[in-house]
Amino acid sequence: QVQLEESGGGLVQPGGSLRLSCAASGSIVSINAMGWYRQAPGKQRELVASITSGGSTRYADSVKGRFTISRGNAKNAVYLQMNELKPEDTDVHYCNVDRVRISNGLTYDWWGQGTQVTVSD
Repeated sequence: QVQLEESGGGLVQPGGSLRLSCAASGSIVSINAMGWYRQAPGKQRELVASITSGGSTRYADSVKGRFTISRGNAKNAVYLQMNELKPEDTDVHYCNVDRVRISNGLTYDWWGQGTQVTVSD
């Protein structure tokens, strides 16, 4: 009953920028937080950045000062502005919705399908 639409990934040169977008839709009553995670093959999925419904943010140490997460103008949307990109930022990035409550009272965690970020010359 929840869909996530991800966009904004692609190929960029080192030092360039990308803006990832994620919008949640469905019979959503509330969301605790939304964020972006990355996962390389054979590695654990890890936080890149997240933002709660109250506006509190968290960032991975490796992206602090370069990335900014913010709420979109859609009802349930989040953006990740990625500046000063480095080759080590290359990975699949997944949108996450934490504790999304739907109209029947159930609460889920939900993941997008992932969008590729590649930083290379």
